[in-house]
Amino acid sequence: MTAESPKYRAPALDKGLDILELLARAVAPLTIAEISEGVGRSRGEIFRMLQVLEERDYISRPDGEGRYSITPRLFRLGMEQPPVKSLVETALPIMHRLAEDIDQSCHLVVPSQEQIVVIARVDPPGEIGLVVRVGHRRPISHSASGYVLLAWQDDATRERWFSMMIAHEPQLQRPPIETAIRDIRTAGVATIASQVVDGVTDISAPVMQHDRAICAITIPFIERRGSGMTMASTTRLLVDAANEVSGALDHRSTSSLDN
Repeated sequence: MTAESPKYRAPALDKGLDILELLARAVAPLTIAEISEGVGRSRGEIFRMLQVLEERDYISRPDGEGRYSITPRLFRLGMEQPPVKSLVETALPIMHRLAEDIDQSCHLVVPSQEQIVVIARVDPPGEIGLVVRVGHRRPISHSASGYVLLAWQDDATRERWFSMMIAHEPQLQRPPIETAIRDIRTAGVATIASQVVDGVTDISAPVMQHDRAICAITIPFIERRGSGMTMASTTRLLVDAANEVSGALDHRSTSSLDN
């Protein structure tokens, strides 16, 4: 195929991917009319595709009627990828110990285009704590985890992420974010009041590999009366845990190369 030739196209695949990407960004289930408008195709073009995607369990109708939403199936498939599976298997034992030590929950976050997504969590050992569900997504610019991931990237990657973020949030102000991530790099950790729940402070630390953050461990910290764990002591244990995961991943990577 020459440089002047058009790329090969798979129209049916294009339609299916357009629908999945639209539903992945939607904050609520969408009707056929809304999906048709969102992907720029007629109802007739997408009707059969919706049926196939529903039969294959990629989308569902939570109300049993005419509104569609994406299912966790794509997420589960992604979790089976060896790098992701290895990351979760390495981090979870350390996160369980961290949760026991701090008596709080914690979760593991990776980047996904202009968003972050939670890929693992550990519930608090006690009766009180804030738990973030696996699969939860938020814009990078709206989360402590996102700021941490953004802070520890090379310049080219950071520029690409900013481009995606601004494409989805044209009103986004870049200078305050750049100031924040410089401060986070200096501190080695992000400590930011939750944008979702009052009284919660998100503390997030990077898990590093080859001088970049591949994920972040985040604690939605709740200050409780009578607890011996302060925010400062919790932060120290979080940083230690993130460094331990980083070291374990480096060890696994070295061991696999030796074999």
